[in-house]
Amino acid sequence: MNKSIITVVGKDTVGIIAKVCTYLADNQVNVEDISQTIVQDYFNMMMIVDTGRSSKPYSEMVTDLERIGDEIGVRIRCQREDIFEKMHRI
Repeated sequence: MNKSIITVVGKDTVGIIAKVCTYLADNQVNVEDISQTIVQDYFNMMMIVDTGRSSKPYSEMVTDLERIGDEIGVRIRCQREDIFEKMHRI
């Protein structure tokens, strides 16, 4: 398994989850866990995904997700699980 953490943060708008999940499904990325909240019009989502079945290079997926975030007005970050854990261990 190739797990990654995807975070999405920004002003809430219609279609954020749909846009991100459609991209992931189109690229054979499985969503294993998802949590999202909205606090005073600000959207925050964290996903744990498995990229093991995707044929798309990881770096291209990261770039695509950042571009999608720019299009819909949110910030999307995608990090491999091991790097995410090391960064947040401190």
